[in-house]
Amino acid sequence: MTLTNLDTAPKKRIHEALDADEHAQNLTRWQQQYDQISPGRFYGRLDEIELPGMQVFKEHTDQALRQDCRVWPDSLWLGIPTRALGSRINGQTLVEHEVMCRPGGHDFELVTPDAFDIYGMVIRLPILQTAAQQQGVTLDKEWQCSPRRRVTPETLHAVSFLLDRLLSHQQGAIAEKIHKDILLIALLELLQVDQPDAELSPSYAHRKEVVDQVKRYVDEHEEDPVTMEMLCELTHVSRRTLQYSFTTILGISPLQFLRLTRLNRVRRALCAAAPTQTVTDIATYWGFWHLGQFAHDYKQQFGECPSQTLSRVY
Repeated sequence: MTLTNLDTAPKKRIHEALDADEHAQNLTRWQQQYDQISPGRFYGRLDEIELPGMQVFKEHTDQALRQDCRVWPDSLWLGIPTRALGSRINGQTLVEHEVMCRPGGHDFELVTPDAFDIYGMVIRLPILQTAAQQQGVTLDKEWQCSPRRRVTPETLHAVSFLLDRLLSHQQGAIAEKIHKDILLIALLELLQVDQPDAELSPSYAHRKEVVDQVKRYVDEHEEDPVTMEMLCELTHVSRRTLQYSFTTILGISPLQFLRLTRLNRVRRALCAAAPTQTVTDIATYWGFWHLGQFAHDYKQQFGECPSQTLSRVY
């Protein structure tokens, strides 16, 4: 499975526990103690992926809890409950469209209701700050003092969707650098300062060159995973300029361009498939690790299922 360090697919760990304190110890590198508040048999589940300097997880607990927590030092934690009702952080009640936020190395307290689900992300601060600088994002410093952060419903939905897809993928089907890029997208969306774009609009020639650079790179590295972070480094522009260049030159976002390019390459590969190749083989080779979503996107794009395309070859 391992080709290079960059292509290593991180392992997803799943822990289940029937005791609240046992469950608290399952989260890697955290210091925690859970007290069960509501009566009844406890069940907890943790789905976790750990990367160098980063961590993402989804936690389910079926009983109400009081939690004493501490994240690893020199880091930042963001918690996104699937429902805010009944949650508290450091005595403050969480309301709709708020996320929780705490720096590493400091104790904090959570009170959570029964049947509670939360997505969590942790990142080392130097990684976050470097990514923000590279992509022209100004980070809001409020997270250092406020345990709650309000975000737009659209941002909250988009980030939750990204994390859900990341944690529900088939193990080993997606490379480490794509995990990292998805997490950085989510974190920067949640932590950036809302401000008008003071960046001067790049000229047509510059925008066209940015798009052409990306197209050349994708053509020359068609088998490699490509992330937004890589494209920003390649073109020496911020994520915002990259987005603006693609939408004004091609009428689509860079992510749409990458997705459509891969879909079309899958279709060509299906049309030229060997008798031993399956739809799954070809789709995963081109980086479509959520096969249900791939089949839906393929049919929406081409008006037929991938299996129908393949069946015409034989």
